[in-house]
Amino acid sequence: MSALFDPFTLRGETFRNRIGVSPMCQYSCSDGAATDWHLVHLGSRAVGGAGLVCAEATAISAEGRISPGDLGIYQDRHVEALARITRFISAQGAVPAIQLAHAGRKASCQVPWEGGKPLAAAMSWPTLGPSAVPFDAGYPSPRAMSDSDIIRLIADFASAARRALAAGFQVLEIHAAHGYLLHEFLSPLANRRQDRYGGSWENRCRLLGEVVDAVRSVMPESQPLFVRLSCSDWSEGGWSIEESVELARHLRPRGVDLIDCSSGGQVAQAKIPIGPGYQVPFSERIRREAGIATAAIGMITQSAQADEVVRNGRADLVFMARELLRDPYWPLRHASELHAKAAIPIQYGRAFG
Repeated sequence: MSALFDPFTLRGETFRNRIGVSPMCQYSCSDGAATDWHLVHLGSRAVGGAGLVCAEATAISAEGRISPGDLGIYQDRHVEALARITRFISAQGAVPAIQLAHAGRKASCQVPWEGGKPLAAAMSWPTLGPSAVPFDAGYPSPRAMSDSDIIRLIADFASAARRALAAGFQVLEIHAAHGYLLHEFLSPLANRRQDRYGGSWENRCRLLGEVVDAVRSVMPESQPLFVRLSCSDWSEGGWSIEESVELARHLRPRGVDLIDCSSGGQVAQAKIPIGPGYQVPFSERIRREAGIATAAIGMITQSAQADEVVRNGRADLVFMARELLRDPYWPLRHASELHAKAAIPIQYGRAFG
C-alpha cells in the first residue's frame, strides 16, 4: 500500500494524505486583496485531492510585497475574500494553509511576466533589509532596519497571523527562505549587522525566533506552525544545511511543528544543481538530525518518486509546485498507480469508476 496516501496528524490537524500544494505566487491581486483567481486556483487543488493547500507568500505589510500584484494580509479588509477560499478548501476535505512573508530587499519589483526587475522610481516603494546590501546589480540598496523597524515587523507578523486565523486558515507557515527578509537575516551574505541581530549565528537567528514566538503566541495550541527554510544558499560563505539543522533544533521547542525544506534565492548567480528530488536530502537530514517533521520539495513529479520519499522516512509531507500547476488533479490521477484510494469528489465519480 502507498505511504503517500496515508493520513498524517500534527497537533489537532489531520491531513488526508501526504501531498501538499506548495505556496506559489500568482501576482494577481490589487492592493493585496484575493480575487476569484485565487478561489479557483487554490480550490481546484483541493478538489484535485491534495491533503494540504497552501496559499502563496502573503505579505504581512504593504512594503513586504514582492510586487504590486502580491497577495496581502495587512488590512482587515483582506480577510473576507480569504475566508471564502478557506471555506471552499475545507469543504473539499483539504486543510487550508497560508504562508506569511516579507520580501525584504527583494520587494518592490515587477510581476514576472513584465520582467520581474525593480519597479521604476515613480511606482516603487522603499525596501528594507538587515543591512544596506542590494540583492544584485540594478537593485536598490535596502534601508538597514532599525530597532523600531524590527519591533514593527514582529508586530506585523502577529497581526497577520490573527487575520489568517480569522480567515479560517488551519496551518500557518512563516517564510524564511528564498532570499526574502527573514532569510536575509539568517545569511551572512546579506546580514552585515554588528548588533544583537547580526554577526554570530545566534544573533542572525534571533529575529526568526522572535517572529516564531509572536506568531505561535496568537495561535491555538491545536493548530500547526510551519517554517520554510532555504537550507543552503548554494554559495561559499552563505547559509548552510548544518546551520539549518541546528536552527530546526532550536525552533522545535518554540512551537514549530514542521520545517518546509527549500533552498537558494539569496544569491542571484548561485549555481544550483537542479534535478529530480534535488532538495530531498535537506528534508531527510533535518528530519533525522533535528527530530522534527519535514516537507520535501523540488522537482518531485512522479508518484513512485513521491511515495519513496515518505515511505523511507525522508520527509513526512511532499509539497508539489509546478507539477500541480500542470495538473491540479495529480493526486486523483496517480492514486491508482500506488493502489491507493483517492478522495474523489462525488461529482467526479463517473470519471474514476
